[in-house]
This record gives sequence, structure tokens and C-alpha cells, in this order.
Amino acid sequence: MDKRRIIWTLLALTASAVAISGVADHAADSYAKDALKRALVTFAAARTLNGVISVVQSTEVGVGVTVSVGQILDPINDLVEQFSSVMLVAASSLGLQNVLLTITASRAFTIAMVVASILVIVILWTPRLNKNNIAAAASRVLLMMLIIRFIIPVLIIGTNLVSDTFLAPQQAEATAALEVTGKAIKEANVEVQAPPTDDQSIMDRLNSVIDESLASVNISDRLANLQENASKAAEHIVDLIVLFVLQTIILPLAFLWLLVQIFKGITARWTQF
Repeated sequence: MDKRRIIWTLLALTASAVAISGVADHAADSYAKDALKRALVTFAAARTLNGVISVVQSTEVGVGVTVSVGQILDPINDLVEQFSSVMLVAASSLGLQNVLLTITASRAFTIAMVVASILVIVILWTPRLNKNNIAAAASRVLLMMLIIRFIIPVLIIGTNLVSDTFLAPQQAEATAALEVTGKAIKEANVEVQAPPTDDQSIMDRLNSVIDESLASVNISDRLANLQENASKAAEHIVDLIVLFVLQTIILPLAFLWLLVQIFKGITARWTQF
């Protein structure tokens, strides 16, 4: 009995101090904003790549080269569009975490939890009030307030610690690869759309034909490189889909389940006075 009273008193005092100081809230807010920024950067890279591909969908490449850039990029374009939808959901999930953190870290929730902590301490250390039913009910109320007040910060901090340790480097690499691919596609499109000059002499036209013949070989090489970059981009997009699904859906649900199990264990063991 005395041991449990001491533990609950320390828990109430510690939780109140952490809630009032806002240290957990500030850490969670920083993690949440960084995660949202990374998601928005990746989303912007995907939308930029999608826009560049859409521009060159019907571009015909070079003299005598009938392969359309659009035909090469059409599969990756479809994948980018699907990935953009996934990123929109991921960014919305991270934005929702920010909103929930703002609500649970509000002054109203903090005051309610501090009041519950004070009531529990008073009940536990007042002989007239310290009866089994009253003490158990008070401890359950305090535990519920702790869950409401701290589950979002703990969820955000835990999820982002795992994400920053294991997922962030791969996310940055894959996002950079998307940006490089977008630039390569844009450069190829600029080159193949160079307009011919109308006012040319016979010699200029002959030189132009020779230059175009040589350029067609170069363009073919660029198309091969472009196709290779597109294939690599597809791999990176799939990786990013997996990473963001892990970060914004699977990891939060896993941490939520773990926290619920921990609180259930505490409730079953430590609220019986």
C-alpha cells in the first residue's frame, strides 16, 4: 500500500512537472514539423517530376528517331501519380499529428491533468479518503488523463526516433534521385525541341543535316540514359512508398498498440488498492 502510494505520488508529480514545462511537447513538435517538411519536399519532387513528364509526353525525338519520350516515360508517369496520392495521405497524417499535438498540449488539458494529480495525491495521503474504491477510482482517472495528455507526444517522439534512425537516410537519397531524374528529363526535352532555322542556305542546310545526323546518335544515347534513370526512379518511388507507409501508418499504429498494452498492464496491476 505505502509503496503504491509513493509510486503514484511520484508519477503524479513527475507528470505534472513534464506537462507544465512542455518539454515533451516541444520535442514532439520539433519531430513532427521536421517529418512534415520531409514529406512535403518529397511530395513536391514527385509533383515536379509528374509535371515534367506530362509536358514531354508527346515529344518526338530527333531526326529519324520515331521513339516518343512519352512512350518511355508513360509507365513511370503512372507510378508517380499513384505515389503522389500516397504522399498526400502521408502528409495529411503528419499534419493531423500536429493538430492533435496542439490540442493535447493545450492549457486546458494540462490544467485538467494537474488537478487530477493533486486530487490523487490528496486522496492517497488522507486517511479518511484513502479507501480502496476511492483510491482505485482516482488512480484510474489520473491514468486516463495521462493517456490523453501524453499519448500523442510519446507516439510522435517514438515514431520519429525510429524513422530518423532507420528511414530518413533512405528517404533523403530517394528524394534526391527523383529530383535528378526530373532535371534529366527536362534537359532532354529542351534539347530535342530545339527549333530549326527557316532562312538557311544550301550549305547551311547540308551542315544542318550532318549536325542533325550526329545529334540523333547523341539523342539516342540520351534516351537510353533517360530510360535507365526512369527505371531507377521507379525503384526509388517504390522504396519511398514503403518508407512513408511505415512512417505514417504502420509505426504509429504499432506504437499506439504498445502504449495501450502498457497502460492496460499498469491499470490491472497498480490501480488495485
